[in-house]
Amino acid sequence: MKNKFIITVVAVFVSLATSFYYLHQQYPVIDIQALSGGNVLMALLTIFTYFIVKKQVNERPQAFVRGVYSATFLKLLICLVAIVGYAMFNKDHLHKPSLFMLFGIYVVYTAIETATLMKMAKNDNTPKN
Repeated sequence: MKNKFIITVVAVFVSLATSFYYLHQQYPVIDIQALSGGNVLMALLTIFTYFIVKKQVNERPQAFVRGVYSATFLKLLICLVAIVGYAMFNKDHLHKPSLFMLFGIYVVYTAIETATLMKMAKNDNTPKN
């Protein structure tokens, strides 16, 4: 399951990077550096939080739920700090659609991680005969 998750995250990373590159070719005003940085940051955070929660799957259900909540909150907090920092440093030439795309990156990676963790928890909690 670990290899499948990492392959999925890498595939999403590559597809987002490719789409950002082509989007930047069509609309040069889009901040490709911010989108690429956000993509790298969220991919690394997703893999990191996955390993944190993976350790807690076999423990009590409360520990697993607490791990999922804390991982999601950690990613959201880091994402918000990075986006606010980006907005504060680029006040003069801020491209608002790029900001919304950064939030979209967060949603994509969080959805992938949550779906995978739900599958993993469901498979580990099913009774075995």
